Amino acid sequence: MTARFQRLAETDRAEVRFTVDGTPLSALAGDSLLTAMLTNGLSVRASEFGDGNRAGFCLMAACQDCWVWTEAGTRLRACSTLAEDGLAISTQQPGAAWLKNA
Repeated sequence: MTARFQRLAETDRAEVRFTVDGTPLSALAGDSLLTAMLTNGLSVRASEFGDGNRAGFCLMAACQDCWVWTEAGTRLRACSTLAEDGLAISTQQPGAAWLKNA
């Protein structure tokens, strides 16, 4: 997948490293998880209503379209959570029955 976001400015911020579904990624300090994921060419999650991927919707923590989960199962909004060094994120809800057939 091609990156949905492309960084045009502010490239001099410190780099942070984290993982999404076990894939190591990098972002810049101050990037939200949503920005970091979309800049790296990922989708936020698979749709539970069809076969498409989701990329967030409102970008301001109002629509609940960008939920991701920590390794411990804590649900986070990717648009309002900052990417941090060592953070491990899953795009699939732990134990979600609808994912078993995807």
